[in-house]
Amino acid sequence: MLHVLNHPLITHKLTQMRKTETKTKDFRQNLDEIAGLMAYEICRDLPVRKVTIQTPICECVTEELSREIVLIPILRAGLGLVNGIADLIPTAKVGFIGLYRDEQTLQPHEYFAKFPSTMPQAVNMVLDPMLATGGSAVAAIDMIKKRGAKTIKLVCLVGAPEGVSAVEAAHPDVDIYLAALDDHLNEQGYIVPGLGDAGDRIFGTR
Repeated sequence: MLHVLNHPLITHKLTQMRKTETKTKDFRQNLDEIAGLMAYEICRDLPVRKVTIQTPICECVTEELSREIVLIPILRAGLGLVNGIADLIPTAKVGFIGLYRDEQTLQPHEYFAKFPSTMPQAVNMVLDPMLATGGSAVAAIDMIKKRGAKTIKLVCLVGAPEGVSAVEAAHPDVDIYLAALDDHLNEQGYIVPGLGDAGDRIFGTR
């Protein structure tokens, strides 16, 4: 299921990120802030369990999270979403997955992977700022499912309809969260209007 988080603060900060003149520092800061705002909504349906605690006043029956959260950024741009979410969920563990695209077959291949052992029981959030063709997201989800992950959320900043359709077709059980659903992909595979190469703009390598 697709969730587009239409919130004035998210849209405002994304607008700043889209601007050509926005420099690395401000781009990164806005990304951290958007990730935190998105995390609040993404976590709305996290499972909880009842617990009995002692407050300074009395005993209290309340709730706490019942499952671990694992953040899985797709290297390298996905790293840009980690801090903002981890600030809200400091107990979250972080796995990593690196993919490269074969220049002849255009198929994505894994070159690095490191995951917490609790991934099969956890709520796993796959992080990648841009959902363009959907190829990397589909491949990453394939790979973590093979390692036992069952509950998976795909968290992206900006998506194109083509990428959303590809993920929904390959993994209909995965919820997709976007800050914005843009118009289309251009001939070079960039999201329009988009915000350029997210990795380059996060790390100042453009």
